[in-house]
Amino acid sequence: MKKNIYLYLLVFAVLFILFQYTNSKRYFTNMSKETEALVKERTKLRDSVKKLFFDKQDLMYFSLEHNDEALAYIDEFEFDNPQQYIADQLIATNTSKGDNPLVPYVGMEGTMKINKIKVLNHKWIICDFSDGSHWGELLLGYEINPDKSITFTLKDHLLYTRK
Repeated sequence: MKKNIYLYLLVFAVLFILFQYTNSKRYFTNMSKETEALVKERTKLRDSVKKLFFDKQDLMYFSLEHNDEALAYIDEFEFDNPQQYIADQLIATNTSKGDNPLVPYVGMEGTMKINKIKVLNHKWIICDFSDGSHWGELLLGYEINPDKSITFTLKDHLLYTRK
């Protein structure tokens, strides 16, 4: 009788070890597949981040904040944030009653107002304007006066047509 108990325990132990082996093998196989998928995804995300970084570098090329020569020209006025100051002065032209005086078009569905602004350097600004349904772009020149006021000059303009 004692002999049979040891035999049953041995068979039970072998079955238990066999079950643990197959279960752990399946677990490690699944984990290795999941790890490979995560490594591929991480590589893909790193490539995307690199591409976005280079795209951002290209977009910053024509920007006042990354143009040392233009910033040196503006430094004499001692602005904390020259780009923001210039943009604020330009947005202030929207407060006039009716259309913005810098926009050479009359609003058809509302008043023409300047929406988005990009200060290119110490002399030029590109901006977007709209009346709610019609829109266009302006190329403006600007000059900072000794009293820190800014004079804007319209260089070119474009109104998009609907098709």
